[in-house]
Amino acid sequence: MASKKLPKPPPLCRPPPSSTTTNLFPPPPPPDASLTSLPTLSLPSSTPTTQSQLTNFINTHLKNNLTPNHLLSFLKNHLHHHPKFAHLDLHLFRHAATLDSFRHDHSTYEWMVRTLAITHRLDSLSSLLDFIVSNPCPCSDGIFSCSRTEPIFRFALNSFCNVGRFDDAHQVFDKMRKLIDGKPDVAVYNIMIHGFVKCGKFEKGLEFYGRMIKDRVKPDVITFNTLINGYFRNSRFGLALEVFKEMRVKGCVPNVVTFNTLIKGFFRERKFKEGIGMAYEMIELGCGLSSVTCEILLDGLTNEGRVSEACDLLLDFSRKQVLPTKFDYFALIESLCNKRNVVKAGLIVDEVWEKGNVPSSITCTTLIEGLRSVKNTEAAFRLMDKMLKESIVPDSVTFNCLLRDLCNSGRTVDANKLRMLASKKGLYLDEVTYNILVAGYAKEGNRKDGEVIVDEMLDKELIPDIGTYNRLMRRLGNG
Repeated sequence: MASKKLPKPPPLCRPPPSSTTTNLFPPPPPPDASLTSLPTLSLPSSTPTTQSQLTNFINTHLKNNLTPNHLLSFLKNHLHHHPKFAHLDLHLFRHAATLDSFRHDHSTYEWMVRTLAITHRLDSLSSLLDFIVSNPCPCSDGIFSCSRTEPIFRFALNSFCNVGRFDDAHQVFDKMRKLIDGKPDVAVYNIMIHGFVKCGKFEKGLEFYGRMIKDRVKPDVITFNTLINGYFRNSRFGLALEVFKEMRVKGCVPNVVTFNTLIKGFFRERKFKEGIGMAYEMIELGCGLSSVTCEILLDGLTNEGRVSEACDLLLDFSRKQVLPTKFDYFALIESLCNKRNVVKAGLIVDEVWEKGNVPSSITCTTLIEGLRSVKNTEAAFRLMDKMLKESIVPDSVTFNCLLRDLCNSGRTVDANKLRMLASKKGLYLDEVTYNILVAGYAKEGNRKDGEVIVDEMLDKELIPDIGTYNRLMRRLGNG
């Protein structure tokens, strides 16, 4: 294949013969505001980069007998992180292409394509891809094309799709097809189809799917999941189910994403029975429920006021031992507590916990607050004790509020036991905690234990001055 060169700039490492000579590199363009999160790639110099500064920098770090490995090392380890010269990477790349003894390979192509893509220099990326088409990697000099060509173009394709530049994406796809051996991988088609669906151009995605089938590329589970999602987004519920049937006919096994997409679609159409049925089909097929699956189901039912159905579903999953161990059913417990159905919330937490699904700290503290709201201090105390013994650490506000409830009901001894247990489990105890206990012991006339608490406050430097100390002791009756 004939070699095509990018426009040739003046020689790189020779100083200009006079001060009137045009600079080796044109001034860098103004920084793109979107690149501010990548300063090592886009941060401009506070002063203009001069010809001699750049030449000296390159002469210091770059070998005369340049190879792709040397250039790649220079780009990665020196230029890439340089605040003055990082934005001149493409200029250096172009210059290297003009050297008679040098030829870019897939390593320098891949680095430059990825760098241009992540810094959103997509116009330059298009030009670079044209250059790669005209100057393939040396690996392609034989019978077969370079194996890195498709991944390089795939990365560029994804970048154009992410910003909705589908005309450019189509061109990238067609350029890639000219260079690779055989058919593109299914992942390349998936990038295009997903890009169209994400940008609301579902019909274009279907057209590209048709091209995929015409090219005799077998769709995979990602392809079908994307199409199902696209149909649901466009309220074409029946066709989404047809795709689901088609994937099974073609021997493509649905995964958890497939089922989650379908369940979410059913719920969006208010077909709750069908969505729940899809979850049980997942279980029957051995496709385990994920936390996302349970969140879609339980939160979906709860948000629609179908709290009782959500409770039954959670308990059934727990009894069948298919509930994900890390699933947090906090929203359901919160809904029950808000409706003052605290007894049922407690029964659910107890049963699910007994089956091995340990609740989160926020689920437990939500239930404790619910129990406090109905004045069930004893149940709240038992739950807090169980939490701490399981190393589930509550927030200090809920903890202190429960301690105050216990002290107000004459159970300061129990409150102090919780305090000691919480301390061992790593809960930070502040002066509020200790003041609650001092007040509790004072109310019960237990001066001896109250003094122990005051002494511990002194040890922890929680008493700022002698006045505060005297006030606490007077409260205990020792003034």
